[in-house]
Amino acid sequence: MKNKFYSSFLCFSTALFSAFFVNCSAQKEIDVLTNPWKVKQQIEKAVVIPVFANKTYSIVDYGAKSGGAINNSEAFKKAIEACSKNGGGKVVVPMGKFLTGPIHLDNNVNLHLEDGAEILFSTKSSDYPLVRTSFEGTELMNHSPLIYAYNKKNIAITGKGILNGQADNENWWYWCGAKQYGWVAGKGNQSDPKNRIRLVDSAEKAVPVEERVYGEGSFLRPSFVEFFGCTDALIKDVKIVNAPFWVIHPMKSTNVTVDGVTVESHGPNNDGCDPEYSKNVIIKNCSFNTGDDCIAIKAGKDADGRRVAMKSENIIVQDCKMLDGHGGVVIGSEMTGGVKNVFVENCVMDSPNLDRAIRIKSNSRRGGLVENVFVRNLEVGQVRECVLILDMFYNVYGNQTGSFIPQVKNIFLENINVKNAGKFGVLAKGYKELPIENVVLKNVKIDKAASPYSVENVKNLQFINTFINGKKVESPKEL
Repeated sequence: MKNKFYSSFLCFSTALFSAFFVNCSAQKEIDVLTNPWKVKQQIEKAVVIPVFANKTYSIVDYGAKSGGAINNSEAFKKAIEACSKNGGGKVVVPMGKFLTGPIHLDNNVNLHLEDGAEILFSTKSSDYPLVRTSFEGTELMNHSPLIYAYNKKNIAITGKGILNGQADNENWWYWCGAKQYGWVAGKGNQSDPKNRIRLVDSAEKAVPVEERVYGEGSFLRPSFVEFFGCTDALIKDVKIVNAPFWVIHPMKSTNVTVDGVTVESHGPNNDGCDPEYSKNVIIKNCSFNTGDDCIAIKAGKDADGRRVAMKSENIIVQDCKMLDGHGGVVIGSEMTGGVKNVFVENCVMDSPNLDRAIRIKSNSRRGGLVENVFVRNLEVGQVRECVLILDMFYNVYGNQTGSFIPQVKNIFLENINVKNAGKFGVLAKGYKELPIENVVLKNVKIDKAASPYSVENVKNLQFINTFINGKKVESPKEL
């Protein structure tokens, strides 16, 4: 009798707790939709900015020589080791040009570049050992990123100096296999079946990450700066140029701040900043002039994204400038794990070589859920294609169809001024069986667009006080 009573009580208590938890989760979502900018402020308060001991360790004291001819990898390594071992502080790069291989950060270390300092990274791929990293949303063992931190806490890269990856059509870029980036017949490239294609297949077959070994001869380019599994990370004020691949890549990290950084890199896949599987990320006061998306929020790709099953959430972009790029702020296409709670405000986007302002892209091989994207106070000069594009049929690398239909809902644009939107104000295409839901444009003014909008399978598209080509746009009844 006692056991029966206890069992019944336990079931009742579990049900009550579950109902309470679900109700709290629902309340949290209602709060986001009701007052998103207050939630944004709460996220800002939650982000921890690293603090460091008042100690300095100059790389020169550990044998570094400027001039750009001598590889200073050992000096960087020794200075970082000494700094971390002694409780942390600032590893200083003084004025001058310092050549090095990859730099691996450690706990409580601030890599600080003084004004006039430039770190030149080796273009010899053999200088970059295998580490656990990611390539286009799939984890693997590959060349180390140029600056790398793995499972570290309280780290930073700061200062007025330059990080120069020295990538060009002779180094790194041609690995993509495109003639415009220096590839010619006879050179290796990522498109060889034993390279990128093998990696994607290995993820589909659930090969353990430790057995996905690439590196030399695989032609899969490393990211420039990658914080992998890190907590409380900062990159501030530096200028980053000539990246091999993605430029700033917070991966599975929490509390990341990118502040006042200038990115100028026009190589293939040179996204400016790609938070992936990351939470509480603030990107502010930055300038992006890139060969791909300025900011691209990721969450893994296909089978590997479903294996990891982590969202990117609570991402803030504010007071940034976007020049050249495929998109200003983009979500996807590697978004399988899902993206939630994105806030974009007070940004300027303007370039004849900027294709779109806001872009969300996926396909039925990727899947994924994107929800709660809030954009306000944008000044857009010129974009080539459209202001907002929601493309659920994104196609690259051949057939990308599958059984994982992506879902997008709750996209809000407010107080947007656009001089020239290119072809469309809004371009959106969803699936009939799972339409895009709740897209609202409020107080949007587009001076020029070839067409106000082109949409398919979109539920609840609203235009509120929105003018395109001088005419007020009415909300369509059914799409």
